[in-house]
Amino acid sequence: MMSTNACQELPCAVMPDVAKQPLAGAKGTLDWVGMSQIELPVFLRSPNGERVQTLARVQAYVNLTDANSKGIHMSRLYVALDTILGMNDLTPEVLRQTITQFVDTHVGLSDAAYLECRFDYFERRNSLLSDNSGWKNYPVKVAATLRNGQIDTEVSVEVPYSSTCPCSAALARQLIQEGFRETFGQDTTAVDANSVYDWLGTANGISATPHSQRSIAQVRVKLAEKVRTLPITSLIDRVEDALKTPVQATVKREDEQEFARLNAANLMFCEDAARRLKAALNDDISVRDFWLRVNHMESLHAHDAVSVVVKGVEGGYRDDPREYVHPT
Repeated sequence: MMSTNACQELPCAVMPDVAKQPLAGAKGTLDWVGMSQIELPVFLRSPNGERVQTLARVQAYVNLTDANSKGIHMSRLYVALDTILGMNDLTPEVLRQTITQFVDTHVGLSDAAYLECRFDYFERRNSLLSDNSGWKNYPVKVAATLRNGQIDTEVSVEVPYSSTCPCSAALARQLIQEGFRETFGQDTTAVDANSVYDWLGTANGISATPHSQRSIAQVRVKLAEKVRTLPITSLIDRVEDALKTPVQATVKREDEQEFARLNAANLMFCEDAARRLKAALNDDISVRDFWLRVNHMESLHAHDAVSVVVKGVEGGYRDDPREYVHPT
């Protein structure tokens, strides 16, 4: 049996590092290399300042500029995620620190980086009229890109709302008018107001209703450099305030009635919704560029009605109708 001292005198085995061996196959640079679907707990600050932890699904990439290199050091990306992103509140500054670390640990290999976090953002929202409130979930994507020494920070959110068709509303009103004439005749000078009031409260009084549908506003904004916190709540508020018909959580009868009133007061095609959001985001000084898409999931048709608009800044987002799911 070999003694302990003898074992200690043997040379230590060196673990092989295939990544450092010469590249024998095809050579070339790569746009992005890294990892996706990383599950990582991250911290957020609620509107009242409370620290909340949520689960994010993360993508982390750098480019590969050395055509002769086998690849990048993926473990270094993960270490940066774990020690910076996973330990601090999710802010634009933390995103910048993390992707800067991506590049700093790949000197000679990379000069660009991308980081994306997708998570469910839960907020307690008040009911329209009653004293109730309930939880609503908003899918959120936060991303940072480093290219040519420039860092861009983005926030994307999906906000559900209700949309009622103006054309359908006009057609419904016409049928109600015709029902009135059939019930009370052409000469309305002798019509009793109480009779009309009672008739309007019957099923015959409202003989048609306009079609409405749950709709989704997909909003993607590029933040101004001075922004220090992720404006997720304020962005949701701006969208819902502009559209006026947010999907509800806890609903009593008075809330449902108010929801019906708001829908009637805010009839809109997808074009109307997009214009409202464009005006609202143009007024937001924390946003230097935006891309938005509204999706009306039609109850009349089997297809959706869609409208897309961008801010229109030079070199900014393109008016691409596709949902952005990856850096462009």
